[in-house]
Amino acid sequence: MDCPRSGSCELRTSVRVRGRSAAQPPAPPCPSEPRTAPGKSRLAQRPAPLPLLLLLFLLPPALPSSSLTRGYWGLPPDAARQAQCSQAAFPGALLISVELHIARLRARPGVPVRSGDATFPKAMDNVTVRQGESATLRCSVDNRVTRVAWLNRSSILYAGNDKWCLDPRVVLLANTKTQYSIQIHDVDVYDEGPYTCSVQTDNHPKTSRVHLIVQVSPKITEISSDISINEGGNVSLTCIATGRPDPTITWRHISPKAVGFISEDEYLEITGITREQSGEYECSASNDVAAPVVQRVKVTVNYPPYISDAKSTGVPVGQKGILMCEASAVPSADFQWYKDDKRLAEGQKGLKVENKAFFSRLTFFNVSEQDYGNYTCVASNQLGNTNASMILYAQSVGQRLW
Repeated sequence: MDCPRSGSCELRTSVRVRGRSAAQPPAPPCPSEPRTAPGKSRLAQRPAPLPLLLLLFLLPPALPSSSLTRGYWGLPPDAARQAQCSQAAFPGALLISVELHIARLRARPGVPVRSGDATFPKAMDNVTVRQGESATLRCSVDNRVTRVAWLNRSSILYAGNDKWCLDPRVVLLANTKTQYSIQIHDVDVYDEGPYTCSVQTDNHPKTSRVHLIVQVSPKITEISSDISINEGGNVSLTCIATGRPDPTITWRHISPKAVGFISEDEYLEITGITREQSGEYECSASNDVAAPVVQRVKVTVNYPPYISDAKSTGVPVGQKGILMCEASAVPSADFQWYKDDKRLAEGQKGLKVENKAFFSRLTFFNVSEQDYGNYTCVASNQLGNTNASMILYAQSVGQRLW
């Protein structure tokens, strides 16, 4: 409790194990134990406020009231109440009752508990580990230290050789004259945060803090599905990834003509897409914790047929003749052949029509005079059609074909 400005607090203590002095009035019911908040570290399974640690763990066997009045222990106004409730929170613990009395005494300067004391044995620097690995927390001590403890936020993990937390992943590594260290196995993101090394030296409790940083490999959690779009349309691709630190996301077009990255963002926008921009697009997420993760999206650009090759052919009578019609289209084109205005049917005597994805072949097994003339190839799909004409003409025997 706060002291009047004109005086100071005089604190008297009485200690009694597993009981209460006869002169002491019955204590009111103890407050309920706080529950672990969602998302809080799994290490904080037996919450205990720091003043309780100082009372039950760092308190020396013979506690001089003069040292308490100087503020070495940093006790809050409800310290007595917390001490009385310690028996319920921690069965078998030492029960301490604390009585505070205000008197108008000569003011004496306070010496608060603090971190950063140049003479205080330091904990290690911030610890950075990858998710799933083990984290070692070390605290350097010397022969002045009489008691030591590791805390996670307000919960005691280890006090000396005694384990206070219930998490089996936390183990004691060393408790020597020079080092006090613990290890946390299979570290997860929920373990990230501040950890405190608390020591007792010359009846002065002091603390040093270390921050545990958990790195997580990148993982793509959401990416666009394969898409089919007509030429000239707009395309929007999305790639969402998680990790610690946040991963960098890049898009690139998997194509011999593509050079470098086309986007360094989660989103890739293509306006007025062309057939040359069809193909696979690769999303890469990296944060230097592990190898980049990649996933691909296939973009199909639909366009009407385009006949790229249709040549006239000369064939002697009685020889085999072939007319070729090549066309590119997405979806693939359907081919039809006409002589003048008459459609040529598959299986017609002396003829064979062979259609593939990108070409059609019209074969004459035994060319006759009636076969010579003008032929038309028609290529079509859902987006349109196109045609090209070619001539099958007579060629003298022995004349070279070009």
